[in-house]
Amino acid sequence: MKGLRRYLVAGLLIWIPLGITILLISFAVRQMDKTLALLPLKYQPSILLMNWLGADEPVHIPGFGVLFILTVVLLTGIFVANFIGRAFVGGWESLMDRVPVVRSIYSAAKNFAEIVFSDSSHAFKNVLLIQYPRRGIYSLAFQTSTYLGEIQARTGEDVVGCFVPTTPNPTSGFIILVPKKDVIELDMDVDEALKMIISLGVVVPPWEGNPDPETAAGLRAGDGRPPD
Repeated sequence: MKGLRRYLVAGLLIWIPLGITILLISFAVRQMDKTLALLPLKYQPSILLMNWLGADEPVHIPGFGVLFILTVVLLTGIFVANFIGRAFVGGWESLMDRVPVVRSIYSAAKNFAEIVFSDSSHAFKNVLLIQYPRRGIYSLAFQTSTYLGEIQARTGEDVVGCFVPTTPNPTSGFIILVPKKDVIELDMDVDEALKMIISLGVVVPPWEGNPDPETAAGLRAGDGRPPD
């Protein structure tokens, strides 16, 4: 029975993630395909395929919505990259900033998107280990900034901006400022850290490092550096 249980668990570990992945991707594709209804009827891919193939009814092929969304996003990027587009976006954001409830939601979403997709060399590029919410308890965090101007001047510390995500939804969390000497920079990349957070810590990324005893002792001491 133990052997049978082991085989069943091994099979479930293969099929459950695969099934969830297929369901989520299928759901996303179906939702994107619904956006094709925004096009005039005669320009919808199903109608165009029906006319081209000489079929009696519309021909639906999943995935055209993905191409439509990618095309719209690409054309939008091209539009906002020029002077007229930037002026339009400025006016749009000014309008959003005047609507009471919409203002908070739009600005929060915009700020998060700017942080995640920023080309900055410091925003969301490094995974950190910090002692939070108290000393002796470690949490994963993402580095968001290193140049904090007034904060560094008034604290007299070389501090690092850290985003501590919540589990299993990493889009919410806390912004905390930690002295650089108390931060441990990890080798794992952002994608691996997100997998670990979303999986509630079950999916732990492999690590090829094998520190010697003195280095390991330094890491356990909490300073993130090997002792002198």
